[in-house]
Amino acid sequence: MFNSQIHSLNKTHKMENVSILAQLIVSASIIIVWVFRYDNIVSEFKQYGLSDTVRNIVGASKIILATILALDVWYEVPVIAAALSMAFLMICAQAFHVKVRNPLKKYVPSAFLLLLSVFIAAFHHGLI
Repeated sequence: MFNSQIHSLNKTHKMENVSILAQLIVSASIIIVWVFRYDNIVSEFKQYGLSDTVRNIVGASKIILATILALDVWYEVPVIAAALSMAFLMICAQAFHVKVRNPLKKYVPSAFLLLLSVFIAAFHHGLI
């Protein structure tokens, strides 16, 4: 009985570490793309036919959500809502890649961040 409890605690601790890593990957990726590679964002949003206002709202939203995901490592914040909101934005990104018929390699980053965001929400909700 005692060994199974230890095994369960170890598994929970490992999954918590995986979730923290996922949160930091999503956060860092968003900050890198939306701050340091902003030129690419501007050209992509033009390609999608979206206004500067929409781009700025999406960017601000993603940076806020990325900040919440990172803060959850140290503080209690609404991480499930942040992860699900980020997942929604990644689904939107996928839809726009489809709309403009981008090559498959353009889908990969947002698809990866979508999967990580869903994992984060599922873990924090107790599904994993």
